[in-house]
Amino acid sequence: MFEIGRTVVLKKGEGRSLKAGGLWVYDNEIASVIGTGDNGCLVRVNDFDGYPMGVGFINDNSKIRVRMLTRRKDTEVNEEFLRMRVRAAWEYRKKVVDTSSCRLIFGEADWLPGLTVDKYEDVLVVESLALGMDRMKKLVLDLLCEELAKDGIKIRGIYERSDAKVRELEGMERVKGFLSEPFDPIVQITENGVKYEVDVANGQKTGFFLDQKYNRKAMQGLCKGATVLDCFTHTGSFALNAGYAGATEVLGVDASELAVKQAERNAALNGLSDRVHFMVADVLDLLPKLAEEGRKYDVVILDPPAFTKSREATKNAIKGYREINMKGLRLVKDGGYFATCSCSHFMTQELLRETIAQAAQSVHKRLRQIEFRTQAPDHPILWSADESYYLKFYIFQVCEEK
Repeated sequence: MFEIGRTVVLKKGEGRSLKAGGLWVYDNEIASVIGTGDNGCLVRVNDFDGYPMGVGFINDNSKIRVRMLTRRKDTEVNEEFLRMRVRAAWEYRKKVVDTSSCRLIFGEADWLPGLTVDKYEDVLVVESLALGMDRMKKLVLDLLCEELAKDGIKIRGIYERSDAKVRELEGMERVKGFLSEPFDPIVQITENGVKYEVDVANGQKTGFFLDQKYNRKAMQGLCKGATVLDCFTHTGSFALNAGYAGATEVLGVDASELAVKQAERNAALNGLSDRVHFMVADVLDLLPKLAEEGRKYDVVILDPPAFTKSREATKNAIKGYREINMKGLRLVKDGGYFATCSCSHFMTQELLRETIAQAAQSVHKRLRQIEFRTQAPDHPILWSADESYYLKFYIFQVCEEK
């Protein structure tokens, strides 16, 4: 079904990431490409001495020249191969996560590079960021629906959110729209007992941040009877978990008016509008004002967007993370709780830990670590594929220096 068009030969001494278990071959690691075939076609990858490294798909427009599908030289990439990948992804989710709403396919970590598929109850949302996988997308989705149907799950609609700018680096247009018969793109889900309306057409990414599912749940126990400040609240998820857990007063803040309106609808959906409130504001500007007013909270949660999306910008990102953590820590009551995270894989766990420590020292706070967490297991971390490990989440008790 998918013909192998070319053979890629690595330079001597290159392909170290691939040999360590990674799935990418960069343009500067390639000595030659033999044969014919267009961008997106399957290729064999051989080491400099002819040793077979596996099969992937190629794109001459991308610095990530080849994305690997299999390390086995004798594996044929066909419908049965893709069915095996899809089935394995679904069987894994059934064992490790609540599947009512979850990430079904997480790109390289499920050995389907460039493809993301999220399930919101009976709706699928797909993001395709690699040309070769784009050609396989329809078949993969058909196979996925077949596998779900075996467990009695009928998918009523599929929406595509392949509108990320990174597609342009692959020489692809940004696209979004229905891949099925049109349906209402506002989908109601329930997670950790909390109800949400998810806008799969216009929400960020695929509509909702499923990766924080169990981090939100972990915060519930700390929020009972508490006053809570949720910064970068988006559609209110941490704030609503706090309210659901019995917080007495919750304020969620986000710069997006669209997101805050959605958060307010979610609060009403859960009967929490009397205790959970939202504000449109720039968090970096608001926090010093709250500090000047003498406001203090039992729990402060920081869930900022990625401050860096490249290795080169990491130095400035460290300053940003340090600043936001200093501002957040000043608002925590003595003995209160502080949750903070980074969703950039360039901000390593070690870097984030060091940055938080510097922030705490600068504002004369002592931190007692309760827990370190990462993304939910439906976003599996594939060792040797660094890009799959991006979310780092700390929970602390904050004490004044005495």
